[in-house]
Amino acid sequence: MSQGQLTLPNQTFHLITDDIAPSASSIFNDSMDERRTEDTSIGSQILCTIFLTYSVIISVGLIGNVALIKVFFKIKSMQTVPNIFITSLAFGDLLLLITCVPVDATQYIADTWLFGRLGCKLLSFIQLTSVGVSVFTLTILSADRYKAIVKPLELPASDAFLKTCGKVACVWIFAMVLAIPEAVFSDLYPFYNPAKNESFEACAPYPVSEKNRQEAHSLLCFLVFYIIPLTVISVYYVLIARALYKSTIEMPAEEQEHARKQIESRKRVAKTVLVLVGFFAVCWLPNHLLYLYRSFNYRSSIDSSTLHLVATIFSRALAFSNSCVNPFALYWLSKTFRQHFKTQIFCFKFKCPRRSMVTRNLATGLASATRSTQAVFCLQMEQREEETEKGEGQKDFREANIS
Repeated sequence: MSQGQLTLPNQTFHLITDDIAPSASSIFNDSMDERRTEDTSIGSQILCTIFLTYSVIISVGLIGNVALIKVFFKIKSMQTVPNIFITSLAFGDLLLLITCVPVDATQYIADTWLFGRLGCKLLSFIQLTSVGVSVFTLTILSADRYKAIVKPLELPASDAFLKTCGKVACVWIFAMVLAIPEAVFSDLYPFYNPAKNESFEACAPYPVSEKNRQEAHSLLCFLVFYIIPLTVISVYYVLIARALYKSTIEMPAEEQEHARKQIESRKRVAKTVLVLVGFFAVCWLPNHLLYLYRSFNYRSSIDSSTLHLVATIFSRALAFSNSCVNPFALYWLSKTFRQHFKTQIFCFKFKCPRRSMVTRNLATGLASATRSTQAVFCLQMEQREEETEKGEGQKDFREANIS
C-alpha cells in the first residue's frame, strides 16, 4: 500500500522481539531461556499497545463521524454549505477507518500480506482516495470561506445547496481518478530482510529495486496530496486575513453594525476550517516524511532498526488519528454542534423513545425510575434542540455557515 508500505513494520517488529544472539556454550541455556521469555513479554506488551491504540482510533472515529453525519441529516439548520463539506470529510474518514486501519493493524502480527493481489489494489485505492478527499475538501472549503469573508453581505444563491453537493461530488471523482494509478501499479512485490536472510512479499506501488519509480512516486504523493493543497490553503488564509484587516478600515458607517456581525460569524467558521487544516497537516506530515525516507534510502532491503519501527508505528497511528479528530474539533469550536452532538450520543445510548410515548409513560407512571430519568433527559435535549433552531442558535448558525 502507498503512503508507507504497510507490510514492513511486522518484519522489523519480529526482528526486535525475536532475534537473540546464540550462546557459545550450553552453560548459558537457562539465562538465554529467561531472556527469550523476557523479550517475548516485551513483544506482547508492544503488540497490546499497538492494538489498543488502533482500537481507540477506530472506536472514537466511528462514534464521532457517525454522530456528525447523523446531526447533519437529522437537523435541518445544520444542512449548510460548510457542513456539506465537513460531512463529506466524515464519509471519507469512515471509509479509511473501516477498511485501511484494521488492515494496517494486521501487519504487526502477520509475516506476509493476507489479502491477496485484489485486496492490495483495492485497499491502496481506498486509502489514497480518502486522503485526497480530505485534503481537497479542505482546499475547497478554504476557498468558500475566502469568498464568504470578502463578500460578507452577499446572500447565498437559492441553489447553493445543490451546487455545493456538486462540488463535493467533483472532489470525490477527482480523488478517485488520482488514485486509479495506485490501484493499477500496486501489487505484491518481494522484499529482502538482511537480518534474517529471507525474503517476504509486501503490498507496494513498486518493487524496492526500482529506485527511480519509488522516488518519483513518493515525491508526487507528497506534492499532490500535501504540499500543493496546503500551499493553496495558506494563500487563501493570507487573503482572508488581508480582507478582514481592510474591512475594519474601509467599512461604511451605515453598514458597520450588520456587516461586523456577519464578519465575526464568518471568522468563527474560518477559524474552524483552519483548525481542521492544521490537524491534517500535523497528522499526515510524519507519514509523508517516513515514506520519502524509505523511497530514497531503501535499495534491495528494508530498514530493520528499532528507531524505524517506532517511527512507523507513530506516523501510521498519527495519520489514522486524523480520521477521528474532526468531529471533536467541531465539538470544541461550535456550541451549536456541541449541543446536537450530545443529543445524538446520549439519546443513542439511552435509546430514547418517541416524545408521545415519553409523555404518556410519565403521566401514567408506567415507566421505571431509571427509564423515566433517561426519557426526561432525552426529552429535555429535544426541547432544547427545538428552542435552538427557533431562536438565537439557529440565527447565529445560519449567519456563520450558510454564507
